[in-house]
Amino acid sequence: MIRTKMCGMTNTKDALAAANLGAWAVGFIFCKKSPRFVGPYKVQKILKELPPFVTPVGVFVNQKEGAVKDILNFTGIQTIQFHGDETPSYCRRFKKYKVIKAVRVDKKIDIAFLKQFDSVDAFLFDTYQEKVYGGSGETFDWSFIKSAKSLGKPIILSGGLHYNNVLAAVEEVRPFAVDTCSGVEQTPGKKNERSMHEFIKAVNF
Repeated sequence: MIRTKMCGMTNTKDALAAANLGAWAVGFIFCKKSPRFVGPYKVQKILKELPPFVTPVGVFVNQKEGAVKDILNFTGIQTIQFHGDETPSYCRRFKKYKVIKAVRVDKKIDIAFLKQFDSVDAFLFDTYQEKVYGGSGETFDWSFIKSAKSLGKPIILSGGLHYNNVLAAVEEVRPFAVDTCSGVEQTPGKKNERSMHEFIKAVNF
């Protein structure tokens, strides 16, 4: 079974829709520069409405350790996605949490460098775009992922996925999970329920 994470949630309605449609995880972006930014107080309220067995993921980009831990403690989120230029040593400071390290793929994957992230629980591969950390809506060459299997960690595929291309991505990469954000939106931060439904249906084809 390929799991689905839907990221960039900003309201209870969309988060509940994703959960009820079968999403394994929902992502909340705590980076203030993102058009999908949502504050911890709002996230805390959304989480109270989520059903059990749906994993909330806090997404952070180059943020100070103390600020990240304050948000995690306040919201109760236990799974983190570091989507910036965080170092292996930085990631090791979050051993009490499940950590996903995002990797922005341009022309290749530096396996030797990624092996230094020995403390993380999974890698998420997204499309590289200068000065943009996620949500680009662009895909990358999925064949690059083959070398990442040697890392021995679960692989989450992201980057421009929507219901018209996710099946092809799943068949080529066979990841642990797929992640979508802009691919199921009508505007940044506002999801389209039909697109979410079609996305999950395609993944589970």
